[in-house]
Amino acid sequence: MKLTLNTVSKTFDDKVVLDQVSYTFEQGKIYGLLGRNGAGKTTLFNCISQNLMVDDGAIAINDNTSYPSTEIGYVYDTPHLPAFMTGYEFVKYFIDIHRDMIKDLQTPDAYLTLVGIEEADHHGLLRDYSHGMKNKVQMLSSLITAPPVLLLDEPLTSFDVVAAHEMKKLLLSIKSETIIIFSTHILPLAQDLCDEIVLLHNAELRHIESSEARRSDFEEQLIQILSDTTQGSDV
Repeated sequence: MKLTLNTVSKTFDDKVVLDQVSYTFEQGKIYGLLGRNGAGKTTLFNCISQNLMVDDGAIAINDNTSYPSTEIGYVYDTPHLPAFMTGYEFVKYFIDIHRDMIKDLQTPDAYLTLVGIEEADHHGLLRDYSHGMKNKVQMLSSLITAPPVLLLDEPLTSFDVVAAHEMKKLLLSIKSETIIIFSTHILPLAQDLCDEIVLLHNAELRHIESSEARRSDFEEQLIQILSDTTQGSDV
């Protein structure tokens, strides 16, 4: 399975966010998407998830440009959850409407425990959950269905050390069956978890070799790249 971006462009007013971007993401890999604030990482995710239409070019899953939205799992940086429901109610509702897509069906309690939600909080209202707990539930809703493409916008940043470790294990356990792309500002996280690193800068996507990304001087090199605001700077 592959996710292909073919000369994708997206502009807001006079700001070019994506300029004829082409890239192929492959199943079985975790990609780290790096870039400065405002570089267009969320815009790219919204185009892939079809929340935004591209101005030009095409995005395809296995050469199909008309893929259904259910093919994409999208974990937002700010949780979007129904505040009036309990954690248990939300997970049960999610299971009920996606039952045919779930390969390893478990109980709502089992799923909540899996992502580190304490049993005492299972029947608490989502509006009373901490930001980190809401992020866990939101990520869980994408992990349950194991979509072909999983987009994670700034994941793990609100998790404590133990929860982040458990989430990393979960991502690694499903990566063979999906394409995982996550944006982050935490370089050590990207270096530790990702098979490949992709840089979004000056409205372009650039591949960075894994060996290069793990060099001790890569952070300094990355800062120099991101400080260059001219078009077409080299990695």
